[in-house]
Amino acid sequence: MVTCLVYLSSHLQKRKRAITARRQHLKSVMLQIAANLQEKEAAAREAEKANYLAEHCPPLSIPHSMQELQDLCRKLHAKIEVVDEERYDIEAKLQKTTKELEDLSQKLFDLRGKFKRPPLRRVRMSADAMLRALLGSKHKVCMDLRANLKQVKKEDTEKEKDLRDVGDWRKNIEEKSGMEGRKKMFETSES
Repeated sequence: MVTCLVYLSSHLQKRKRAITARRQHLKSVMLQIAANLQEKEAAAREAEKANYLAEHCPPLSIPHSMQELQDLCRKLHAKIEVVDEERYDIEAKLQKTTKELEDLSQKLFDLRGKFKRPPLRRVRMSADAMLRALLGSKHKVCMDLRANLKQVKKEDTEKEKDLRDVGDWRKNIEEKSGMEGRKKMFETSES
């Protein structure tokens, strides 16, 4: 029985080694393929760059006379102006589209109803300290909010006095219920 277990364990170890070796082999093959693809892409980019430069930037022939040099400078300045105008237009379009994107994303957040609120910390600060922070240290403003409050005395109105004099509301309802109560109400409304 023990020999059987030893045989099985050695067989499993050999199998695991074979699987690990296969994985490593596949990994190395994939890395070789990726390296070849990167080299091909780099060569393609270089060829594309060379084609673009040959197409858009012809070789510079420097003239020998002063008049030809001035003409060449004028042509170069004209090309620079055209490129600057295109760059300016593209920058303006970019700013416009980024502004539109910001507006649309804000509308999207508004429609969803979810706003990112930053975590706020509770800060203990007096009103004077707040004003100093807002207005700067030059402004000496003292603001005692409690000193500015007015004290108001509450005067009793006639309606409130009547309500206090009436007393218990159940008594009033009992007095007004039945025919006698309706008669009293009728008599008081006539006079």
